[in-house]
Amino acid sequence: MFAVLKTGGKQYKVQAGDVLRVERLAADAGEKVQFNDILMLGGDKPALGTPLVKGAAVQAEVIDEIKADKVTTFVKRRRKHSSKRTRGHRQKLTLLRVTDILASGAEKSGVKEAIGTAVARIAAHNAGGEAAKPGKKAAAPAKKDAAPAKAEKPAAKAEKPAKAEKPAKATTAADDLKELSGVGPALEKKLNEAGVTSFAQIAAWTDADVAEFDEKLSFKGRIEREGWIEQAKTLAAEKE
Repeated sequence: MFAVLKTGGKQYKVQAGDVLRVERLAADAGEKVQFNDILMLGGDKPALGTPLVKGAAVQAEVIDEIKADKVTTFVKRRRKHSSKRTRGHRQKLTLLRVTDILASGAEKSGVKEAIGTAVARIAAHNAGGEAAKPGKKAAAPAKKDAAPAKAEKPAAKAEKPAKAEKPAKATTAADDLKELSGVGPALEKKLNEAGVTSFAQIAAWTDADVAEFDEKLSFKGRIEREGWIEQAKTLAAEKE
């Protein structure tokens, strides 16, 4: 007898004794879990789900939590100041062994349902939310015999505050730091707030300055990766 189950957005054809690698489940090694999304049962009496087979389930024992093979992504942007990035990722998986296939009675088995970690986090978040606050009581209706309240006289107009003096304009215009690779309006604003307004300043950065700005602005190696210092030297020379 075999079954086709669905978990983690994928379908698996299994039978008792099979070892599977599925998307990470919210279960520890040694636990027994049950998959209730069964699309088909095969054997002497095959059954097709519409879309699921009612009452059917697949039970399995969690062996361990493992990682899939490493997947490497490479991105390169063809621009005036080109940039490239390489990243690796290893997907977390759950290794389990199929122990039993139930054609009926899944709801009475008492085995923990197999759910993904993302679904478990959402359920835990919803369970821990604040209870809905009761609405405010409606205001009591005004008495008929009550005299209407007199309108209060408007308060005297407050004096207008003196206009703040405008700060003196900078003697030198700031450079457009967005010409550097990977610098947008938000990043340019952070640099300006840190006192960096010209290409000449960036071109003169030392290793200590690079480490300081990496830590201060959470750049995480962007300055060296994007080659800001070399770009700043070129742009500063073009301005002269």
